[in-house]
Amino acid sequence: MTKPIGRGRNPVARPTPRNNTRWREVFMEKLAETSNVTASAEWANVTTAQVYASRRGEPEFARKWMAALCEGYDNLELEILRRLRTGDSKDEDGNKFDFGAALRVLAAHRESAARERAIRDNEDADAIIAEIDAQLDRMRERAKAADRMAAKDADVASE
Repeated sequence: MTKPIGRGRNPVARPTPRNNTRWREVFMEKLAETSNVTASAEWANVTTAQVYASRRGEPEFARKWMAALCEGYDNLELEILRRLRTGDSKDEDGNKFDFGAALRVLAAHRESAARERAIRDNEDADAIIAEIDAQLDRMRERAKAADRMAAKDADVASE
């Protein structure tokens, strides 16, 4: 089943999402793999307009989008390093791998990827600090309970 999508005078038929509740997961998986919004939207059987609207209207979706892009850039960087180290200059179709295009993509998105890493690292640090604070609170409670027990034992012994 398809639904027409109007683009100017010539509507384009696009498949409806196979599973409306799962398209976001499929999109994010492909985005992390490819760093390509258009290809990821096609893979999830949704329009790019739909994914951009979701990103604008859903803060959690936007956060996951940036994390997926960051992962994709990390994957691309590792792929470039692997190819350079092994001398693998052909893609899976036997065509020459375009190192220049890959490096331009990394350079263009270096700042956003670095910002996402910093946010992720900061979230990790916040979680660690919160866990340490909770552990200290538990230790304080145990110390207070031990003090109460010692005071109670001292009261009983003095009677």
